[in-house]
Amino acid sequence: MNGSTTTPEPAEERELAGAIQKLTAFALHQGLIDSLDVDDARNRLLDLYGVKEPAEGELPSAEELPDSPVPLLEPLLDAAAAQGLVPDDTLTYRDLFDARIMGLFMPRPSETNRRFRELTAEGGVARATDWFYKLNIDSNYIRMDRIKKNGYWKHRTPDGELEITVNLSKPEKDPREIALLKSLPQSHYPKCLLCKENVGYAGRPDHPARQNLRILPLTLQGEDWFFQYSPYVYYNEHSIVFCGEHIPMKISPATFSRLLDFVEQFPHYFIGSNADLPIVGGSILNHDHFQAGRHVFPMETAPVTEWREYGKHPEVSLGIVQWPMSVLRLRSSNRQAMLDAASAILADWRGYSDPAADIFSFSEKDGARVEHNTITPIARFKDNGAYELDLVLRNNRTSDEHPDGIFHPHKELHHIKKENIGLIEVMGLAVLPGRLQDELSRISDILTGKMPYDEAAIADADHPLNKHADWISTLVDRYGTDGSEQAVSLLLQADVGDIFYSVLQDAGVYKSDEEGRAAFERFLARFVKA
Repeated sequence: MNGSTTTPEPAEERELAGAIQKLTAFALHQGLIDSLDVDDARNRLLDLYGVKEPAEGELPSAEELPDSPVPLLEPLLDAAAAQGLVPDDTLTYRDLFDARIMGLFMPRPSETNRRFRELTAEGGVARATDWFYKLNIDSNYIRMDRIKKNGYWKHRTPDGELEITVNLSKPEKDPREIALLKSLPQSHYPKCLLCKENVGYAGRPDHPARQNLRILPLTLQGEDWFFQYSPYVYYNEHSIVFCGEHIPMKISPATFSRLLDFVEQFPHYFIGSNADLPIVGGSILNHDHFQAGRHVFPMETAPVTEWREYGKHPEVSLGIVQWPMSVLRLRSSNRQAMLDAASAILADWRGYSDPAADIFSFSEKDGARVEHNTITPIARFKDNGAYELDLVLRNNRTSDEHPDGIFHPHKELHHIKKENIGLIEVMGLAVLPGRLQDELSRISDILTGKMPYDEAAIADADHPLNKHADWISTLVDRYGTDGSEQAVSLLLQADVGDIFYSVLQDAGVYKSDEEGRAAFERFLARFVKA
């Protein structure tokens, strides 16, 4: 990768040959390559490292190897750093290089697609996704070793159990890497992380390598879309379905048609879209995409308070979901009736205002009309053959009191969650920043007496726990500073869960009090049979 590479010494060369032998065997035993591919794949790796010949003897058996490529990649990455094959021995460059290594074992994109279609024809689409998901893990595209480090627990609320995860699968960059990123020239290829041109891309310090990425072509509403797995896997078989063109997010009647097309093809998966407006949308608004997967989120199991008939299509049932956010659930076996109902609700909500509930669909800025209402939709295909659509009502207005968003986590909750509440959080899974792991550990030390509680020190803006100062004061008053580690761990999890529940309540346009329920009923009454 740079000009100052070195040739390995004989002893190092033997070790390298052995490491290459093991990784090649892993690729064979996991089905990344066929026995006919072994010599070719091994020779490519030998060439990459300047090793003259392979290790002697047979390939190791599956029983002699780990079930993850990570331990096998580590010595190869160390050797790459020693030989100057990477510019610097940082996590960023190691990640770029290990994708390059694993890319040597990947089937061509056309072969991946052909195998997926064969498995679908032979045993059904669930069998095919099982194979494709395993391919993504075995190739280290999904870095399961990091994902397993994520914190995870469940939390009971009046509206059911929430799932909480502290995301450690995106490692923090060190100061050297941050400085490097600031000095890099702007690049516009690929246009974004979702574009299909990422397949096989070598990456750069500010863009991940994707030699081990494979995507599957889909047809949704006659358009070219693609399916891939998320490298971060916030939930089981976390998938991304993205448009073949780099076009912005837009929730429209066509969105609902695409979602139902997908669940017809992948009935064992849910699929949903982030909203298409800032504040209430996801982190990527410039490329139209959905998220899917094989996971039952808390919102899916939340009950509907009362099922009603949709006025124009009595075969469509709809009702308000008992959930901290504002959700209408539609259910029907009649696809077209479902699409008509969802499209009518979207169109109506786009222009709907209810000043008594502080809901305004438009405002004016510099003489231009600014829209505020949109929807976060989620689709499922139920075992009884019915389609199910959850329409989460969103509004992205701001105010002097809430400059980040009226229906967004309010400032007093930002120490736990300040980012947009996107599709995943809407459904009841908190994706909390990795910084929390260390911060919660420090707070635990205070509550167990391992570390003295110094209120004045924490009040200093530079203190690592400063953002939590008010919360810590409340915790100390409530629980004291002599708790057991186990008790403190549980109470911190419970408190974080309560805060996430409050986050969802803030993001709900209709609150769960009497006034909020009455206002939600006013909107629902526009569609239900009298």
